[in-house]
Amino acid sequence: MMEIKLLDKFNLKGFTFLEGFPGAGLVGPMAISYIIEKQKMQYIGFIESDDFPPLIAIHGDKPMPPIRIYMNDKMKLLTVLAEFAIPIELTYDLSKKMYDFLNANGIAKIVSINGIPASQQNIEDEVVFAIASNDTLLREATKTGMKPVGEGVSTGVSALMMLFSTQAKMADINILIPVNPAILDPKYAELAIASLNKLIKLNVDIEELDKEAKNVESKLRDLLKRSKDMQDAHKKAIDQAGPPTYA
Repeated sequence: MMEIKLLDKFNLKGFTFLEGFPGAGLVGPMAISYIIEKQKMQYIGFIESDDFPPLIAIHGDKPMPPIRIYMNDKMKLLTVLAEFAIPIELTYDLSKKMYDFLNANGIAKIVSINGIPASQQNIEDEVVFAIASNDTLLREATKTGMKPVGEGVSTGVSALMMLFSTQAKMADINILIPVNPAILDPKYAELAIASLNKLIKLNVDIEELDKEAKNVESKLRDLLKRSKDMQDAHKKAIDQAGPPTYA
């Protein structure tokens, strides 16, 4: 069973929701970790499921859930930070649970950050692509320099939330940063935040991002590896145990 739990009651009507689950290049987690710190966002809740890997995150000597929700009331910004890769079999349930939560709380706009494997030329040219749930939002994105994706496919949590949003006519945009999946480069997060600064007036200073994102990238790389190792060990233990027996 999957649940979204808030630590208190919050009025989230009219907020923008920002997400970037771990994916190619770790663009989303790097960018969101930096934004949470720079905007001094408040930890307000978490997502839990008995299907998530059995792990916790330790921050500031405190054990914390690995998928946490943060907000900045002044900026009307809500975000989620995940510190493990979402198993593909949980993608639909998580996407639907999150979308229903956002819709029920009156969220005005969803903005997703993702990395997409791309040609070296697109990476060097620092091209940023966008997919949007409506033409108005896509025009806003193109005015900031992003390029529409004319044809292609999209996957993961953000793709399914985009599908739900399009069907329900909710404003939703995916910012896609071309990456080399074999390289984790803070420059990817810098491009994402620069695009957010233009699109939703985020006003996050990216001068120190290169130095700080390298530290975040190192921690995320280690945490994601530990998470994968733990998931593999957990699955192996279940497989070796065999089918349950009943008296």
